[in-house]
Amino acid sequence: MVPSVTRPRPGPDTCEVVCVHEGTVATVGAGMPGEDTVHRLCEAFRALGDPTRTRILLALEQAEMCVCDLAALLRLTSPAVSHQLRLLRGLGLVRYRREGKLAYYSLDDDHIMALIRMGREHIEE
Repeated sequence: MVPSVTRPRPGPDTCEVVCVHEGTVATVGAGMPGEDTVHRLCEAFRALGDPTRTRILLALEQAEMCVCDLAALLRLTSPAVSHQLRLLRGLGLVRYRREGKLAYYSLDDDHIMALIRMGREHIEE
């Protein structure tokens, strides 16, 4: 005897039949970004998912700062801040310049701050 397969009853938010709208799928598919772009986008959002990195970006929006200043502001060690800055630099979100023995950091991409501002507006509504 072959066991019967019970299919879950579709919920109110799912299709009850399979019906692919090929024109829509083709149009939307043509406008989708490539895998590399999607990956980089996810990395940028992952960077914002860490409170320390977000606080660093919020600070650098206001002024260029050295690692020591950021560590004092955030009440963290310089190595901890340097680690986060290295990740942000790898994503192209911050840049640094050396002045003697000091490394000064600033934003390398204003677009990320637009995302932070939009997110802030959303949660503060």
